[in-house]
Amino acid sequence: MGIHYDYKSTKSAKLMEKQAKRERKLAEKKAKRLAKEGTKKDDNKEKALDVSKPITLDFLTNPNKE
Repeated sequence: MGIHYDYKSTKSAKLMEKQAKRERKLAEKKAKRLAKEGTKKDDNKEKALDVSKPITLDFLTNPNKE
């Protein structure tokens, strides 16, 4: 009876610990993914217009911009 009694009495605590562990892992994965995506977004922002080139109407209206 000792084993079963102990299992039932600690079941809720173990489930809460598992849930907390699962949430912590998900938060770590999300933070890692956001950090990885953040570096990619910063690289895209560095692209700016070249001041030596004139701005033409074709450049402004071209849907296939580079």
